[in-house]
Amino acid sequence: MKKLAIGNDHSAVEMKKELKAYLEEKGYEVINVGTDSTESFPYPVSGYKVAKMVASGQADGGILICGTGVGISLAANKVKGIRCCVCSEPYSAKLSKQHNNSNIIAFGARVIGIEMAKMIVDEWLNAEFMGGRHQTRVDMIMEIEEKQSLEGAE
Repeated sequence: MKKLAIGNDHSAVEMKKELKAYLEEKGYEVINVGTDSTESFPYPVSGYKVAKMVASGQADGGILICGTGVGISLAANKVKGIRCCVCSEPYSAKLSKQHNNSNIIAFGARVIGIEMAKMIVDEWLNAEFMGGRHQTRVDMIMEIEEKQSLEGAE
């Protein structure tokens, strides 16, 4: 992953700015599609934008931040092909990639601090999907998405 999309709502402006700078120092290209204002901003907008960029291949992965990480991840997971996991510690972030091949990570600016956010992102970026029995399960998730798409077309 070299190109990351990052999105946020009003509660996560400072965390987003710090993470963006942190990742750019490490050599990542970070595309900011979130708000830079602390005025109320609806998290589904950023969740959807990041998810569309990842699903279309415009970004290799995504990072989403709202108050808890929950709402913004729910919005992202509505986009076909997205596996966004909310993580509040590094171990779950690592396993979300290894076992679920997550392509977006989310967390809450009101739940964790910036140093924990950096550890979560580092573990997620450094992890690799393990495939094998895990691929079977990811395929099952994708089959559910496909069924939903087909049912919606009827």
